[in-house]
Amino acid sequence: MSCPICSKPTEAKYRPFCSKRCADVDLAKWLGGAYATPSNDPEDMEEAALASQEAQRKPH
Repeated sequence: MSCPICSKPTEAKYRPFCSKRCADVDLAKWLGGAYATPSNDPEDMEEAALASQEAQRKPH
């Protein structure tokens, strides 16, 4: 089995990853929303649009 982040062989201690670094990269992807499942629910779409509008109003 290879690491899903870098494709190196996995290390038993960090399985399915090869290292703590790759495990942390994967966790960051989850927390950042990179693995989010798309939704066609109209309520989800409205909520996302409102959040986007709010983010645009905030000064950077």
